[in-house]
Amino acid sequence: MKIEILVAAHKEFPMPNADGYMPILVGAVKNYKPGINYQRDDEGKNISSKNPNYNELTAVYWAWKNLKDIDGIGLVHYRRLFFDSKPYSLKNVLSVKKIEKLLTTYDVIVPKKRNYYIETNYSHYIHAHHKKPLNKTRDIIAENYPQYLSNFDKVMHRRKAHMFNMFIMKKKAFYSYCNFIFGVLSKLENEIDISNYSVQEARVYGYVSELLMDVWLETNNIKYIEIPWGQIGSKHVVKKAISFINRKFGIGNRKTHF
Repeated sequence: MKIEILVAAHKEFPMPNADGYMPILVGAVKNYKPGINYQRDDEGKNISSKNPNYNELTAVYWAWKNLKDIDGIGLVHYRRLFFDSKPYSLKNVLSVKKIEKLLTTYDVIVPKKRNYYIETNYSHYIHAHHKKPLNKTRDIIAENYPQYLSNFDKVMHRRKAHMFNMFIMKKKAFYSYCNFIFGVLSKLENEIDISNYSVQEARVYGYVSELLMDVWLETNNIKYIEIPWGQIGSKHVVKKAISFINRKFGIGNRKTHF
């Protein structure tokens, strides 16, 4: 089984030295600097120029359009990865051998769900971001993908979700996922005006896509397994917790990334 795990990064950073891991420079059309020897997301058919709005999804799009001779495709981030065991370090990333074993039983590997406890997925989103894009997403699904609408509403009313745009999928599942999310997001681009959004809020299509993962998984009855994930480096846990509470009650700014 040939598997490629894309490690998305916008700059040079220590990378896993393990079989199957492919560092990919996202937004390479702007972010490339001489000496960065990663796969670039601006080669072949690509949407690299949309990285400020699509985040790591420009790497997903590149893989969808350009990786053909492959059995499994995954996406992790340069600081946020799947791990075999603790301590969470680049030496303990999930091995291809274990991935192959898991994919003999499951179609998709995802991180454990994030629990928002005091908020639904919908309320958490609109307290952190502009609400129009998410509301428009529902309209788009209702009109163009009606079979997904019931699960979209269920996901919005829950307090947990598979977040971060992290996954490993068999090729067939990956193609299904890409057809759905890029279909929805391309239509969303035509429905909203983000010209006055802040740099953070302009990443809107990446944010919306996180909530589409469970919608896709459940509508297609995808057989998946959750795997531990971890973050390398500082997590800013206290700052994130304070910001989460403040957003809930409309206090301060809407910063979501530290």
